[in-house]
Amino acid sequence: MAAIFRTFLGDREVRGVLPDDRGLAYGDGLFETMRGHAGRIPWWSAHWDRLARGAERLAIALPARARVEAEVDRLLEGADGVVKLRVGRTGGGRGYAPPAGGEPSWSLSLHAEPEPPRRGLVLRWCATPVSIQPALAGIKHCNRLEQVLARLEWNQPGAAGADADEGLMCATDGAVVGATAANLFVLHGSRWQTPEVDRCGVAGVCRGWLLQHCEVDQARITVEEVERADALVLTNAVRGILPVARLGRRNFVPHPAVAEWQRRLARSHPAFASTPSEMP
Repeated sequence: MAAIFRTFLGDREVRGVLPDDRGLAYGDGLFETMRGHAGRIPWWSAHWDRLARGAERLAIALPARARVEAEVDRLLEGADGVVKLRVGRTGGGRGYAPPAGGEPSWSLSLHAEPEPPRRGLVLRWCATPVSIQPALAGIKHCNRLEQVLARLEWNQPGAAGADADEGLMCATDGAVVGATAANLFVLHGSRWQTPEVDRCGVAGVCRGWLLQHCEVDQARITVEEVERADALVLTNAVRGILPVARLGRRNFVPHPAVAEWQRRLARSHPAFASTPSEMP
């Protein structure tokens, strides 16, 4: 599938990229990456709620929700895919001070679904830390340079851990935050934990579903606690619940608690019914 892109200013569609888009210039914007299934977004309300929280935090005006919903339906046309919604603002000239008022700029793009993994994920630790900034914690803002730098670490020929599917990141004080593009869940015995996102990190939509429907504690988690866990999973709104097979030199055997989570998610959301059960 070739990606489809559409751009809007307020209530009208425009051509191309807006030259004064502050999201592109400064990361002054928000985005949501959403799984589309049979023309619908399974977690649409949760995505919009997080977008609204971020818009309030950054004082960015949102487009009309009904208009965005209609355009998402039009984009999907009853099919499956990955929809990315980005909202920002324009104007203000050169400089960081945002303009007062003004119409929101927003864009939609449609992409092919990622191939489901044929095995459990292989993870590595990233050296790039995540900055502690409570004002931006939890929201999905457009400034993702820390994640870009982390992803570059194993993107070079001959890099250690170059076979990794994802990398885990820590905050500047050493507390585990999550993966570059996913939330992390850690199992010790029968107790599940996930890192808190009150200082940094993203409050993922799939993470929120698990917090609502399963017994999970939010906590400060250390590297040592991750490495001695009985099981690890990564989650995001596009790929669902993904078991981890290896972190560095540590191998994880398939765990029934992970398979049960996957079954519960599949029963709740048909989009994830094809998520593979635990694989070695």
